[in-house]
Amino acid sequence: MAEKPLTRVLLPVIALALAAGIGLAFFIAALVRPPDLPVDTNPAPLAGHTLCAAVVVTFLSEEDMRAAVPSVRADPKARRVFLEPPSVSLLAVPGTDLKAWAQELHARYRGAERVTVIDSETTAAQLKLTAPPPKCPREGEY
Repeated sequence: MAEKPLTRVLLPVIALALAAGIGLAFFIAALVRPPDLPVDTNPAPLAGHTLCAAVVVTFLSEEDMRAAVPSVRADPKARRVFLEPPSVSLLAVPGTDLKAWAQELHARYRGAERVTVIDSETTAAQLKLTAPPPKCPREGEY
């Protein structure tokens, strides 16, 4: 009986071990990845919500705000939409650059009075905190 060369046996074993390792890595990554946040762009009242990572578009009138709502709801970066006349507060889908999104919204809604990014520094100023605010949860609100 002739023995097989070592490379003919070793290469398939290495390939199988590598494939199993990659499969295991993907499986573990799927287990530890946080679940996707729900997307619900139906406008809700802002009352009762403290936002810590959002973009606020303030309009000149409530009519201007209401006219913009369908467009805001259709924005693929919007995850939640809150209304407080005459402004729309938007929570973003994870991974959205809030400052860049604010610039896009400012360009889209030229008639808006202002577009503001709410982040941890803004929240600290609003709540008149002297210490840094608690870490903003992934959801974008406390």
